[in-house]
Amino acid sequence: MPFLSREISIIDSADPTLIGVKGKVLEETRRTIIVQTQNGEKTFAKDVIQFTLDLEKNVIDGATVTQRPEDRINRKYRRN
Repeated sequence: MPFLSREISIIDSADPTLIGVKGKVLEETRRTIIVQTQNGEKTFAKDVIQFTLDLEKNVIDGATVTQRPEDRINRKYRRN
């Protein structure tokens, strides 16, 4: 499940100012996601956000995907 070049929308966060931020994923590290928004590039910590990709209905809890993208490819996740 690669995140690069996908549209991201933050729907919940420990920081209420992040809720509603939308943009395109530029880069991803183990603990952060860099997003191109209308106001420039922003870096978000994965463990404090919940988000959706490409207007899908599935919500992704950032705390469950805090590993390197290349390590996440073969990992299996449970759906809630």
